[in-house]
Amino acid sequence: MTTQPLLYETHMHTPLCKHAKGQPEEYAAVAEQRGLAGIIVTCHNPTNDGWATKYRMDLNQFDEYTAMVDRARREWAGRVDVRLGMECDFYPGCEPWLEDLLGRAEFHHVLGSVHSLLPQYKERYFAGDVTAYQCLHFEHLAQAAETGLFDTLAHADLIKIMEPARWDVQKIMDDIRRSLDRIAKTGVAMELNTSGLNKPLAQMHPDRPILQEMQQRGIPVVVGADAHEPGRVAANYRDALDLLAEVSYTQVNIFLNRRRLPIEIDAARASLR
Repeated sequence: MTTQPLLYETHMHTPLCKHAKGQPEEYAAVAEQRGLAGIIVTCHNPTNDGWATKYRMDLNQFDEYTAMVDRARREWAGRVDVRLGMECDFYPGCEPWLEDLLGRAEFHHVLGSVHSLLPQYKERYFAGDVTAYQCLHFEHLAQAAETGLFDTLAHADLIKIMEPARWDVQKIMDDIRRSLDRIAKTGVAMELNTSGLNKPLAQMHPDRPILQEMQQRGIPVVVGADAHEPGRVAANYRDALDLLAEVSYTQVNIFLNRRRLPIEIDAARASLR
């Protein structure tokens, strides 16, 4: 029995970010093999203030980026649906630039990310107290949701890999709950990012305790592999869907035309190859 493809790779990159490899066409080929309906290319946004330029496209490459995605869209039309997205760093004060940037193209899925591991971020916000810094990460995540700029918040607990030995989610759970309360009020989705399985704590972003709190608040979830090379497309999607079901989620979501589209988890699982 053939099942119609339903899911997308919702979080993936290009060589323009300086730390990924493979063209969108190569990612699309893997998506087809794994039973996906499409891919949404979400490379790291360019900035206008020199923020962490080692890890993102330059502003003068923005047109190259959109052309790269359009080329893949045309090549794979009728087989894999290729869409344009963006992963945007959030830090207080960046909002005017992101509003400008996001008006320059027709995006289908915009991720908001707090990259508190970046040296520039740490220089600005880390004062030596690891626990306070972990809490600040979730405060900024809530602020990101409240801007209204993003469809989905990516890898919510990325901060845990900064100092894995000092990560105790229960210690800061009250702060996390307060941030999730604010996020829930905005209607913004949150990502279950499978790339965490390859990191020091070998847990998805976020892990079960935060997912349970998200589910209790009705926060919609998007699954993404954060693919930085083609072989990572849809990596561990079945594991992610199983984890969502275990914490009582019944739906997973994708975004097209910046509109959230829910998919039943059972149907999503059955659609994968």
